[in-house]
Formats: sequence, C-alpha cells, structure tokens
Amino acid sequence: MPAISEAWLALVREDIIDADLPICDPHHHLWDNPQDTYLLAQLIADTDSGHNVVSTVFVECASMYRNSGCQPMRPLGETEFVNGIAAMSASGGYGDMHACKGIVGFADLTLGTEVGIVLDEHMRLSDRFRGIRHAAGWDESEKIRNSHTRPTQNLLLQDDFQRGFEQLERRSLSFDAWLFHPQIPQLTELARNFPNITIILNHFGGPLGIGPYQGHGDKIYAQWCVDVGELAKCPNVYAKLGGIVMPLSGHGWHKRDKPASSDEIVAATSRYHLKAIDLFGPERCMFESNFPVDKYSCSFHVLWNAFKKITSDFSSADRQLMFHDTAAQVYRLGEMH
Repeated sequence: MPAISEAWLALVREDIIDADLPICDPHHHLWDNPQDTYLLAQLIADTDSGHNVVSTVFVECASMYRNSGCQPMRPLGETEFVNGIAAMSASGGYGDMHACKGIVGFADLTLGTEVGIVLDEHMRLSDRFRGIRHAAGWDESEKIRNSHTRPTQNLLLQDDFQRGFEQLERRSLSFDAWLFHPQIPQLTELARNFPNITIILNHFGGPLGIGPYQGHGDKIYAQWCVDVGELAKCPNVYAKLGGIVMPLSGHGWHKRDKPASSDEIVAATSRYHLKAIDLFGPERCMFESNFPVDKYSCSFHVLWNAFKKITSDFSSADRQLMFHDTAAQVYRLGEMH
C-alpha cells in the first residue's frame, strides 16, 4: 500500500458528534516504515481531532522486534518500544490522552508450554502488558494476504498452539483473535475449550470482501450471523466493533478521489455493528479504530462519527459501555467514566 495521504483525508471534514463522550480506543498500531510512519505524533493528531479519546490500547503489528537473540524472544522488542511511547504519553507533555495504556503483544503460542518464558518476560518489561495476539488469518486464495504470523489453516486447533494458549490462563492474560470469517467456528471451539481465558474478537472476525469473496456480501453476512451467533454464546468472548472499512473488506474507498464519509460507512457496515451488539450485548462490545489500517479509507473523526451515528438510538449507559467502559474493564486500565 502507498503512504496515507493527509491531504486526501482532509477532503472530507465533518462536525464532531457528541464531542464529550469518553472514548477508549482499544485497537491501534504503531510503526515506522519507509512509506508509512505512525508514531505518537501521528496518533495524537488523530485522537485530538475532535472526539474525547481518553486512552488507547496498542495491539501488536510486528513493529520494532529485536534484531538479535533467539527468535521467540525477538517480539519483546515491540513491548519495549511501545512501553516507551506509553511513558512519553503518561508524562503529561503530550496532552491528557493516555496512549498505549494497555499493550497487547505477540508470543508464538505454537511453542507450547515454553511460551510461558516469553510471556513472563513481556510482563516483566511492562506493567501495561495485558495479553497477546497471535494472528490466525488464513485463506487458500492467493488474492488474500494471510496474517503476518504465517499461520496454518487450522492454527487455533493445533495441539501445540493450545498448549501455549493454556499459559495465558496461568497468567491472567487475554487473547486478541484476528482471523478470517470462514475460521470463526475454530475460534468458537477454542473459546469453549478454555472458558476462563478472555478472548477479544478483532474486526468482526474478518469478513472478507476481496478475491473470491467479492460480490458475495449478503451470503457472507448470513453465514457470519450464524457463526458469530454461536461464538457469542461463549461468555468469555468480547467483540471489537470496527476494522471493516480497511481495504481487505472490499469497499474500495481507498481507490476513490475522496475518502469515505460517516454516512457511507454507516450504510455499508451498520448491519455488522448492530448484529454484534444484539448478539454480545453492549457489556461485551467495544468500538475500535484499527488505525492506521482503516485510515486508508477515512479519517479518524469521520470513523468515530459513524460509530456514534450507528448507536444514536442506544441509551447513554449502553454507549458509555461500548465507547469506553467495556474496553477499560477488559484491558484492566483502571479507569471508569
């Protein structure tokens, strides 16, 4: 993907809706690549664009790994890096928003019981460390880019993975699940096998809209409703509401002369949001930006306007849960509004 154009994003500006509503954004990334830099300054520019973002949670993206040492320990570099960013934010010199108040890192769960050593080191490096994400997105189509962890088709059900997964429970760590929609039943089986581990479903379980899935949105949504309906019966599973305006979802907004407006996002995605809220309940749902990945389609203030429009008929208490309190509770951020 080319660099994100701020000038292009600025072509769509909107008045901020419900500007005082506290927000915890539980899903964003940080990186410094030749084509794309997204560090504290860029994050603050987005979170300070009008909405009341009080805190965020960083989620792993293979950023700043150590370039030496044994392979399983190299992801510790990401936690070191993000903890430094969080410390900068917490100093108060960058505003009142607490960036990266929670950190979700990576550890290779296929190490089995040996992954415990890696988890312990993550926890030693930062008291902000809350859990891991071991991305499982896999599809047989060459037009779908599989997860950066190079997973197998049935990663979540492998014996070695599940032995590693068990180590999370021993340390009261959570698991962020990123996969594609055909794999959702695998996550349901995993959640049933480990009812005491908090699992957070990322990006609605990855409904795909490119490659062989392009043009089959209604069929995919119908099956998604069935599969996520079963997953939602697991009380240890929470849902992140967002991550479906990125290019992988097939809307094509990143190819247009202008980015998406909040009304366009509502029209294209509200059925997923409303169905997830219906299945999980507001107390198990949290809105997420997935920035800067979703930034290829729209700006931060537009995205959160869309979320607020989708939930305009909900009570203030339910919106409080979905925009802040559920995320703060799940990631143990020690803040309530």
